[in-house]
Amino acid sequence: MKILVAEDVSEKALELLRAENGWSVSYLPGRKGASLVGEIADAGALVVRSATKVTAGLLEGARQLRVIGRAGVGVDNIDLEAATRKGIVVMNTPGSNATSVAEHAIALLLALVRRIPSADASIKQGKWEKKKLQGVELRGKTLGLVGLGKIGSEVARLAQGFEMRVLAYDPYVSSLVARDENVRLVSLEELLKSSDIVSLHASATSETFHLLNARTLALAKPGLRVINCARGELVDEAALLAGLESGQVAGAGLDVFETEPPQDTRLVSHPNVIATPHIAGSTEEAQEIVGIRIAEQVRDYLLLGIAPNAVNMPSVSPEEFKKLSPYLQLGEKLGAFVAQIAGERREEVRISYDGGLAELNTHLVKNAVLKGILNQVLDEEVNLVNAGTLAQARGLEVVEVRSARRAAFSNSLGIALRTEAGSNSVFGMVGLQGSLRILGINDVDVEAPLRGTILFIRNQDVPGVIGRVGTILGERRVNIASFALGRNQQAGVALGLVNVDSPVPPEVLDEIRSVPAIRMARVVEIG
Repeated sequence: MKILVAEDVSEKALELLRAENGWSVSYLPGRKGASLVGEIADAGALVVRSATKVTAGLLEGARQLRVIGRAGVGVDNIDLEAATRKGIVVMNTPGSNATSVAEHAIALLLALVRRIPSADASIKQGKWEKKKLQGVELRGKTLGLVGLGKIGSEVARLAQGFEMRVLAYDPYVSSLVARDENVRLVSLEELLKSSDIVSLHASATSETFHLLNARTLALAKPGLRVINCARGELVDEAALLAGLESGQVAGAGLDVFETEPPQDTRLVSHPNVIATPHIAGSTEEAQEIVGIRIAEQVRDYLLLGIAPNAVNMPSVSPEEFKKLSPYLQLGEKLGAFVAQIAGERREEVRISYDGGLAELNTHLVKNAVLKGILNQVLDEEVNLVNAGTLAQARGLEVVEVRSARRAAFSNSLGIALRTEAGSNSVFGMVGLQGSLRILGINDVDVEAPLRGTILFIRNQDVPGVIGRVGTILGERRVNIASFALGRNQQAGVALGLVNVDSPVPPEVLDEIRSVPAIRMARVVEIG
């Protein structure tokens, strides 16, 4: 079998592939586009980094290709749809640089509390400023982690070696997982009020955008130190600069920025800021191990059929895929919907299949639901292959049931997501011409299209609410495409689903929430 390696990897990675009997490795770093067409024709596997564009045209001539290995995380350079259509598994290597990023976060923290850059600059200027450059110990300090994934967990482990107390805010990790890491889960507010240092390790989503801002920094313990090796969008840089100037924030170690490289240098030039140019994952070891990991994964898939970190759906027959396709879309979108209306600390997802749907490959439908839920919160790409594994790693229990209780909708799908605070459920179906519909939320019948931007409202069932919401949206030029209402008259509760043609700005959402009868209002984005 021929293994085509189109970009630089370490010699150890190449040796691992060459060690298999009957395999030949064609190592052609730097060859791109048309020059690979002839080489890929008889290749069983392709290994790339980010430079090689694996297009539909390139794959068209890949007669024997079974797997594409991406040495890295992002797969924007690979046409996943074309690969899936040809039955080619695509795999990446998430978390390969977790140790490097975690160590960089600790390095920034140590440099910050011991004022190492200032001390270095001072002594090189011929000064000897021992008293001025006095630092503080990490021992006994409280570290607050925003995000307890692979990198956050590694930072926790390293910090505990310094005898630090570690708290974490992560709505998507169970208490059991945190307990195993010797970390206490708390709310964001408690974390800010209790932590001497806050280190960010969350993905960039609409929920985490500017998570550290003027309001949240004001809640923090005075003299807070901030470390960010995750995403620049997590921090409102103007608010951080103001906090540094006021003394509310004692210092910051930043490896990522909202704009890279930063155009406004006031923050990075501040004397209490240590800045590095997005190099947390750039180590010799990380670059080497990413090649070794993808070589191992490609080998294991070709020899054993094991597909760790696959980012697309494995090959199915055209007939089966045609039947499954609308329900995979339904499951993913319903999962995304319920994830956006549910509370924190997700513990269990219960999936019910009705009628003919229960006779199909519900394993793939289940993973489509998990994909919709987890893609709201995880950086790494969740797909039909790895969704179950990632759910298990996050402590999310999955229960599947077959139900005949919804006789009127024989091919429907129900999802209930339980958190520590309670449970939310959504129920939907595939309608005419493949249209996806919501049929009910939290046991209240309400039918609406499952697409685009949806304003979800829960309110007291009293007159005037619908009109007031419509007026607010109209005055702010947010056009309403449809408005569906469901009522639980016994409980005196009504639910509204407002499909709108444009985003709902935060200030408009705040105005809607200020309506006295409104108990909850959230914007749900359905891709």
